[in-house]
Formats: sequence, C-alpha cells, structure tokens
Amino acid sequence: MVGRIAFQGELGAYSHQACQQSRPDMEAVPSTTFEEVVDKVARGEVDLGMLAVENSTYGRVADVHSLLPRAGLHIVDEAFVRVHVNLLGVPGARLEDVQEAHGHVVILPQCAGFLKKHGIRGKVSSDNARAAREVAEAKDKTKAALASELAASIYGLDVLARHIEDQANNTTRFLVMSRTPDLTRRGTGKMITTFTFRVRNIPAALYKAMGGFATNGVNMTKLESYMVGGTFTATEFYADIEGHPEDPNVALALEELRYFTSEHRILGVYPADRERG
Repeated sequence: MVGRIAFQGELGAYSHQACQQSRPDMEAVPSTTFEEVVDKVARGEVDLGMLAVENSTYGRVADVHSLLPRAGLHIVDEAFVRVHVNLLGVPGARLEDVQEAHGHVVILPQCAGFLKKHGIRGKVSSDNARAAREVAEAKDKTKAALASELAASIYGLDVLARHIEDQANNTTRFLVMSRTPDLTRRGTGKMITTFTFRVRNIPAALYKAMGGFATNGVNMTKLESYMVGGTFTATEFYADIEGHPEDPNVALALEELRYFTSEHRILGVYPADRERG
C-alpha cells in the first residue's frame, strides 16, 4: 500500500518537489495551509506531512515555527531542497512579452534583481504553483509565474528563463512530520535533535541552560525565541542541536537544561540531510 504525505500548496509547489525528493514512493497530497497539513497528519488522513521551515535567502517561515510546538506531531526527517526559480509563460510567449510575474511573497524577493533588470512587475500570489495554474488558465503572454519546472510540466507552460534566483545557494529546509516519534539512529551520518523549552524565572536562567551544551561540546545550530500567549512575559525557545539524546555529551547537556527550565519537550530526532553544511 502506497503511503501519503501532505504538503502546503498546489501540485507543482516547491513543497511538492520536496515530497518527491524525500519520499518518492509516497502519494503527495496538496493542502491549502500549514495548519491543514498538520490536521491531516493528526487525523490520520495521511501518513506524513512536509513543512517548509526556513529559506537561505528569505529566512524562517514564521507561521510554521509558531505552529510546530503546538502541533502535537514529531519531526522524523529533514529535507534541503535547492530552490530554482523559473519564469514560466504560456506557450509561444517570449521573455520580452512578460510584464507581470506572479509568485508567493517569499519567492518575489528571491529574484528581485532579475525582475528589475527586465522591467517586470512582481505580483503576490498565495502559492507559486497556483500562480502557474492561473497563468496557464489566463493564456495571457504578458503574465508569467515564478515557479518550479515541475509546475511547468504539470500546467503546460514554457520555461522562459531558468534559475533566475539572485542567490546561487538558494535553499529551503523542510521538516517531515509524523504522528509517532522515531528516536532510532538512522543512516551513517550525524543526527539532529530538535526541542522546545521555557526557562525558569531565575537570574541568568537562559545563560545557565545553554552553558551545558557549551561545556559538553554539543553544537547548537539554531536557537530562536517566541512569545507565548501573546504576552511579553512568557517566552518559549526552539533549538536544534547536533547529536542524539543517547549520546553521553548530549544526555548531560539535556540534563543540565532540565534543571534550569520550567518545561521542555523533544520535537524530533532525525538524520541530518546530506546537504546540511
């Protein structure tokens, strides 16, 4: 039986590309929002969910980072997807015909240089693949979409310009979410552990909580803070570290963390993507 993996966006979205790259044997299921992806996984409608969390050019996807701690799901894998932005037009259109390029608010800044050079106005769309579909439906040579070559093949569009992103290393990181955790060691590379925590209300609590990772030689690759409940008095922290909770140095660091925190939770343990630096 073929499993199913949900992603945010329409068929041809970069999240769809991430599903094909990370889970090529699974059926990719489009979803309107990140919350819908989470709900489908939680209800058992799909086996896994694919969530974009950050882009090397644009930065973090705020909606997802605030959603993850309360999603009730577990991270079981990560996928780094090289985001090649392409200008897609209707059959027969030429680059000089294009006056408007439609794309998601995250994509537009990633190719701002190209658009400015060619005098093309950027127009915000709710989804890159949707932009491709709507351009195909409009049959207007002056309108184009900023999307993947996968979207071009799905909606019958021509690639008018390939790889127009301003940054040569433009990459999006995705997390694969599951209803059940997988704490086993997988693969031959390093493992990543992701967790959230709130520090106790004592002086220098965050400094002391982080000290255990430094003294035990644990590399922390991400630390971000979020307000809790819309107030300025409660803060939750989200962190990624290299290592597995059973590694002696990681176990010691997590034990020290627990002493200085009022609550903590491991969101996932998973193998590092081979594209991770």
